[in-house]
Amino acid sequence: MSESIAGEAAAGAVGERFRELYGAEPQGVWAAPGRVNLIGEHTDYNDGFVMPFALPHTAVAAVSRRDDGVLRLHSADVAAPVVEVTVDSLTPGADKNWTAYPAGVVWALREAGHAVTGADIHLASTVPAGAGLSSSAALEVVVALALNDLYALGLRGWQLARLCQRAENVYVGAPVGIMDQTASACCESGHALFLDTRDLSQRQIPFDLAAEGMRLLVVDTRVKHSHSEGEYGKRRVGCEKGAALLGVDALRDIPYAELDAALERLGDEEEVRRLVRHVVTEDARVDRVVALLESGDTRAIGPLLVAGHASLRDDFRVSCPELDLVVDTAVAAGALGARMTGGGFGGSAIVLAETTDVDTITKAVEEAFATAGFKTPRVFEAVPSAGARRVA
Repeated sequence: MSESIAGEAAAGAVGERFRELYGAEPQGVWAAPGRVNLIGEHTDYNDGFVMPFALPHTAVAAVSRRDDGVLRLHSADVAAPVVEVTVDSLTPGADKNWTAYPAGVVWALREAGHAVTGADIHLASTVPAGAGLSSSAALEVVVALALNDLYALGLRGWQLARLCQRAENVYVGAPVGIMDQTASACCESGHALFLDTRDLSQRQIPFDLAAEGMRLLVVDTRVKHSHSEGEYGKRRVGCEKGAALLGVDALRDIPYAELDAALERLGDEEEVRRLVRHVVTEDARVDRVVALLESGDTRAIGPLLVAGHASLRDDFRVSCPELDLVVDTAVAAGALGARMTGGGFGGSAIVLAETTDVDTITKAVEEAFATAGFKTPRVFEAVPSAGARRVA
């Protein structure tokens, strides 16, 4: 089934379930995608550069506005009845369930001065949860876009992304950067998004691998991670400490050419040195990948993906045995490049491969996981897709 047909089917199913739940037609159906980050990991909260693209996998929401202060939430993916709250009762940190993501968006919109007076929302998602593919950002962005339309707020994609990030940072309590929400809100089909996370300037970079005889695979290790757990926050605090010790606003301000001198200045702060080295070299890798893609030398990005994984594994220390096995096995089986993607501690890896090598690489990875006694990974092709939009 094509993604467009699948999307129409999902919109129809979500709309039908909305009618069953709430006894009325939804005022619309919206979709927002998950994302894969091609390069630029843990740079977004350091004011650095990232390069995600949107997946065809989406969170879909059927929504109607309400004017009585009531918010009703339901998900096809959670075995639970409709959750009903009042918008005046929304309090950061009080909700530890899936409902914190859409409710947090309502809270963030209202806190920013937008008169959102309630909604009926039914959600369904095909973005794998816990796979490092931004399932939470997709939930946030689809709700934000729906409310933006229904309340005629006039907010642009980057503004919705900022509000969604605030919802996740403050309401949910996860210290994520701005990349995931911006990718979900702003990506374009057939392109990767080169994003400067300091000023949110964007450039759409053509990224059509199929036309060049290549594919990008996502390997979901099925190892779950959670950003709201402590390790992610520790890395962020360490990066902030490094910037403070070096006298800059953010690690993005350390030029690659001055990295060695900066590391010397950090002395025996070994953990901070590792974090700084990763962020500065990763920003440089993003710049290099952009240049290669724009020059048409796409295959040459492969070694940069591998170098990025080594940096995430050894300096940032957010990989895990399953992710390392994907990368090592894929490269040994002929992949052009591979690396973990997302926050780490599980989740997914990406593999850049010649189309003719996809089956061989996939088989090698599956066999390696079986030999290691790991769960069978989920492998699928990542096709750069459209960002958030109204679908019905």
